[in-house]
Amino acid sequence: MQELESQLLRLAISRGKKNHFIQIPTASSHEGQSRREHWQSLGKEQSDRIGSHCIYLPIHEREDAFNPDYLDLIADAGLIYFSGGDPHRVAEIFSGSPLWEEIIKQFGGAIMGLRRSSHSPGLSLLPNIEVIPHYDKMLGWLPDRVASFVLRSDSESVLLGIDEYTALVHTDSWRRVGRGKVHVLRGSLDFIE
Repeated sequence: MQELESQLLRLAISRGKKNHFIQIPTASSHEGQSRREHWQSLGKEQSDRIGSHCIYLPIHEREDAFNPDYLDLIADAGLIYFSGGDPHRVAEIFSGSPLWEEIIKQFGGAIMGLRRSSHSPGLSLLPNIEVIPHYDKMLGWLPDRVASFVLRSDSESVLLGIDEYTALVHTDSWRRVGRGKVHVLRGSLDFIE
């Protein structure tokens, strides 16, 4: 995904944002200090690979999302990355917070790693789209759970399965990036392959 992150960062810089890679570890922060350090290291390595300045924001609990010191740090970010773990935790901590409102306000950069699912409202970034991440793996790991998402009749949202090492990116239109596939499992969504 390095090429995609580089492209998104360059696009943001061309629109006046800074060459800053903001890493937010909230999704895995409850797993302990060693996991926090692991994700921090991975974020720094990726930031170095794409030639940006990494800023690690230690947002681990809900009160951290209300810290006014973090607002200025994300104001001109070129790329905001929510590193791996439990995306529902991100939604619980950030929902309705000043930091989330600032991220949306400053959305001239890119936000990666967030999704909505059938059992979490996410952060209403794309309220009519649900995503099954790592779809190519999930289908083998939890086929019954995947089938239950697809067969839900109480949802009118678009359901996408996005394979590992793959992203669906919207700039002027939706396009698939990476080596895997994007599967439209319910509803319709046009995108460029």
